[in-house]
Amino acid sequence: MSHTPWVLVTGGSHRLGREISLTFARAGWNVLCHYRRSQSSALALCDELKALGVQARAVGGELASETQCRLVFEEARGVAGESLRCIVHNASLFEPDSGRDFDEAQALAQLQVNLLAPMHLGKWLAALHTGHAHTPRPSLVHVLDQKVFNLNPDYFSYTLSKLALERAVSLQAQSLAPDVRVNAVAPGLLFLSGPQTAENFEQASRANLLREPIAPADVAASVLFLA
Repeated sequence: MSHTPWVLVTGGSHRLGREISLTFARAGWNVLCHYRRSQSSALALCDELKALGVQARAVGGELASETQCRLVFEEARGVAGESLRCIVHNASLFEPDSGRDFDEAQALAQLQVNLLAPMHLGKWLAALHTGHAHTPRPSLVHVLDQKVFNLNPDYFSYTLSKLALERAVSLQAQSLAPDVRVNAVAPGLLFLSGPQTAENFEQASRANLLREPIAPADVAASVLFLA
């Protein structure tokens, strides 16, 4: 089996996930591009990744339950084996609500994908590598959201799930040490979201200390550095 490391990027075919997948491939990693519905986009991206000289495989599946997460992980493990050295949890469920129309079913669905799925994936990645010496050690990188440090009440349940994941980073790192490292990035506004207009995005993308839009490539480079 090749010693080239593999990375599994959840939600890997669009937006930041796509940028992360390309960044890892350019650095010589093989890529498992997870998708939920966008199979054609994932397959097209895999062709791009292979053109960069690495292996790539599209992995479809839901992340809405432990059983579904396990199917995704097992397919990834079946391809990469112990060369699965990083999981980037980029996938998220992003639904609008507020504290006034809070809905339990919607909140639980977002917690499952945004918080519990990366806990499951971390558990299985640690089991895969327990007792094996790797340098650098295998890692998890969670994609958070700047909202966890800049609270506002829109996307209420989504924000709750990301707040929980931000608190879980250190706890999961302690629990999975020394076999797996756990880190996270919390990017600001990168892409148009929901009903946002292009004009509003242009203004909001500059609402940061540098007063300039954030480059998705820079976020992806940070994820690669952590891995």
